[in-house]
Amino acid sequence: MARKVLVLGGTSEASNLVGALADRGDAGVLSYAGRVGAPRTQPLPVRIGGFGGVAGLTEYLRAERITHLVDATHPFATRISGNAVEAGAAAGVPLIALTRPPWRPQSGDRWHEVPDIGAAVAALTGAPRRVFLALGRLNLPAFATQPQHHYVLRLVDPPDGPLPLPDCTVVLARGPFEFAGDLSLMRTHGVQMVVAKNAGGVGAEAKLHAARALGLPVILVRRPALPARREVDSVDAVLRWLDHASADRGV
Repeated sequence: MARKVLVLGGTSEASNLVGALADRGDAGVLSYAGRVGAPRTQPLPVRIGGFGGVAGLTEYLRAERITHLVDATHPFATRISGNAVEAGAAAGVPLIALTRPPWRPQSGDRWHEVPDIGAAVAALTGAPRRVFLALGRLNLPAFATQPQHHYVLRLVDPPDGPLPLPDCTVVLARGPFEFAGDLSLMRTHGVQMVVAKNAGGVGAEAKLHAARALGLPVILVRRPALPARREVDSVDAVLRWLDHASADRGV
């Protein structure tokens, strides 16, 4: 059976992997959750939307004759990552995760690490501040319980309705981001604190460098626990795994 790879994406790493697969002539599909209004054009077929849980993903793997499954989703996409582990095992499709190494504090950082979004919200109790909320729009409603702050939000797409935060500024931008740009953003909007997830990688770390340069405190949400699985942190490592796994399966 010819090799066919399903890449669970939504990250720059997934796009880089799909480009490498296309360059090699590998068949595959890139799957998006569909939360971005205008995703980048890709060199392989794209599927947008959910699968319907573990059962739906298992059926998709079988129906589409997927031979290899790569989870290149965001480190905080716990549901799809958990479903991928279960569905891959049920369908007999080998799985690997393309992950970003988490960020580590450096000299000059003023990080306050918290276990989840709820703890990040609680950490904002107190006097009004100007907060750069770099978490994505799905997490915004939780911060409505701390309405005293002015929030600076960076979103990929324009809001399609009223935002849940009464006092905020929206900046529309798509990463990867650079240090100079994030430094300018924080100075322009008088940012006094940054709230972010420890997503890792290089495409979104500029905000941490800018916060360090300005001496700003950062509330950083730790990564959630995920099921045990094989993980690598580079496209080349995924390609080597694909070749080795294919040889083992006789593909």
